[in-house]
Amino acid sequence: MPEPQDAPQSIPKHILPVIVIAQFCCTSLWFAGNAVMGDLLQTLSISAEDAEALGLITSAVQFGFISGTLLFALLAIADRFSPSKVFFVCAVIAALCNLGIIWDGHSLNTILFLRFMTGFLLAGIYPVGMKIASDYYAAGLGKSLGYLVGALVLGTAFPHFLQGFSASIPWQQVIVATTGLACLGGVMILVAVPDGPYRSAGQALDLSAIFKIFQKPAFRSAAFGYFGHMWELYSFWAFVPVMLLHYGDMHQGLELNVPILSFFIIGLGGLACVAGGYLSLSLGTKRTATVALLLSGCCCLVSPLLFLMQSQLLFIIFLLFWGLVVIADSPLFSTLVARHAPSQSKGTALTIVNCIGFAITIISIQLITLLLQVMNQQYVFMALALGPILGLVALTREKGD
Repeated sequence: MPEPQDAPQSIPKHILPVIVIAQFCCTSLWFAGNAVMGDLLQTLSISAEDAEALGLITSAVQFGFISGTLLFALLAIADRFSPSKVFFVCAVIAALCNLGIIWDGHSLNTILFLRFMTGFLLAGIYPVGMKIASDYYAAGLGKSLGYLVGALVLGTAFPHFLQGFSASIPWQQVIVATTGLACLGGVMILVAVPDGPYRSAGQALDLSAIFKIFQKPAFRSAAFGYFGHMWELYSFWAFVPVMLLHYGDMHQGLELNVPILSFFIIGLGGLACVAGGYLSLSLGTKRTATVALLLSGCCCLVSPLLFLMQSQLLFIIFLLFWGLVVIADSPLFSTLVARHAPSQSKGTALTIVNCIGFAITIISIQLITLLLQVMNQQYVFMALALGPILGLVALTREKGD
């Protein structure tokens, strides 16, 4: 039986906007802890200079996401059960874990547990949201995922926006706001987005499916390109405020609104995801992803020079450009992974690739945390170029899109 062709006219127009808005609402949980980090550490009586505590809290969500995606992939949750219902349940429980941060009696360990659980449940939101989109849009998936990952980017940056304008607002309100958004996003998916027309029937539990999907060369190439991209992405996002603060320290007398600048540097990447999706329609998905990965790798390598620049405007423009190209290839890699995965295991493929990718971010974040303590900060971020370099090697070894 031939593969069904995408029929945009048969798909209700509200589907993609609802998925995008819901993804934005729910992924605002991701960096909610980072946005209120200073207040959170003060509440726990931990010095803001305690790099180990900063690294642990930053990485807790990543560890949770890795654990969640691994379990979801092993059990083929997104393929065996209704993705919309999985999304809803995970969104509501993740929101409750996020809300728990505002309790006054926390220790560092309880904060780490709540952030871990939030990340664990995000495994049922981010990759499952991509699975839902792929069940509706068989053709032009790169464009659709461009909007979806763009929503993830805005959701990731949004807590920084709230914190930047909340000087007179208790930090707990940032947590309450992101909690409410996550609940809203879960309800939107449950009510307005039923299972898509291109969803394959649920398969029986098959623990070998994870290994089978990597046997296809085109799938491996796309996955390894994504892994190189992930080495750079979340370390860049996590340390954007650190870069801004370090630049301010190097050039005395500067007054930088770090939360607002962090929001724009991260958040504008959402536009790059959408633009990349449209460019891929004419340039090809793989070629567009390769160019973006190359540009972000170059940003890593030249970053020491920009720290030395006296022009504050030039430095900020550089970070804005880096923020655009560092994420532009993300929906394209997800498109390639979904395209080359078996249809009955698409949800599992997306989930396990996310799992491995985020495991790589843990190593990267911890490496950058260590390097910041032992060497001149302006040279630290060159280490992020390792990911794009290896990703480009993987992409060029396999021909075709």
